[in-house]
Amino acid sequence: MQKRKLGKSGLEVSAIGLGCMGMSHGYGPASDKNEMISLIHAAIDRGVTFFDTAEVYGPYTNEELVGEALAPFKGKVVIATKFGIKMVNGKQVLDSKPEHIRQSVEGSLKRLKVEAIDLYYQHRVDPEVPIEEVAGVVKDLIQEGKVKHWGLSEAGVQTIRRAHAVQPLTAIQSEYSMMWRTPEEELLPTLEELGIGFVPFSPLGKGFLTGTIDKNATFVESDFRSIVPRFKPENLEANQVLVELIKKIAAGKNATPAQIALAWVLAQKPWIVPIPGTRKLERLEENFGAVNVVLTPEELSDLNDALSKIEIAGDRYPAGSEYANRTGK
Repeated sequence: MQKRKLGKSGLEVSAIGLGCMGMSHGYGPASDKNEMISLIHAAIDRGVTFFDTAEVYGPYTNEELVGEALAPFKGKVVIATKFGIKMVNGKQVLDSKPEHIRQSVEGSLKRLKVEAIDLYYQHRVDPEVPIEEVAGVVKDLIQEGKVKHWGLSEAGVQTIRRAHAVQPLTAIQSEYSMMWRTPEEELLPTLEELGIGFVPFSPLGKGFLTGTIDKNATFVESDFRSIVPRFKPENLEANQVLVELIKKIAAGKNATPAQIALAWVLAQKPWIVPIPGTRKLERLEENFGAVNVVLTPEELSDLNDALSKIEIAGDRYPAGSEYANRTGK
């Protein structure tokens, strides 16, 4: 597995990481814990050193899973987790008050079975707490040796600049894929300027870019995609044009659609590290195989040209929902 550095921070990780959320949260019922531990170990066997979780996934159960799975590999892997969202009466509530961050870090350290968190993200920007205050608390945690690097998830560029001025950011995590290219407008140029790494989640468009989902797909209530406009039957059908394009390129490169989608993300910048998630060993191997798929500058240019002519149907979050309102702040 190739390695990449997240911006100027010096934090080196495998070129593709593993998003662990779906193992216990967000995509239907949680999977068997022992099976998921085996899957995480299989990722390590294949050279993966970067694992992503969060306090709220479960809540707590995903961090416990990741902590147990990675306990034998201390010092050999990089674990990213997140603070700033808590559950209140079954609903997600933003809370980045200093005392809550300190409470969260202690819980995460215990569940992850580590002395210091490698990469600690604010999960979503809390409009009630100035970002400078959040950055100040994290700066203290870094000085205390409880956190090594920090980042923001789904933050807007002004917030990123303000946070970075107080305590330099190592990475920003946001959605990015052939389906969702908005980060190219403001976010990527800002990160390049500041020397901050980028960790795209949903680089496979929540599974759509694998080419295995069509208009007849159904999602259980506990699968987040059941409320996502992009996954309504009419939008799934309209967006097949993107899948057909990817399949055509995959056939020419002796690769799978998922590998082309990930290779495209990797080809954008050398400081981008996507974190596709999966619960299946064959998908794990397929995803990691993307590092060996090379898109030439000409192929990339042709592909981007074709992508620019495709209009994606359906938003990534329901309009007016708290999910939509918490991004790009």
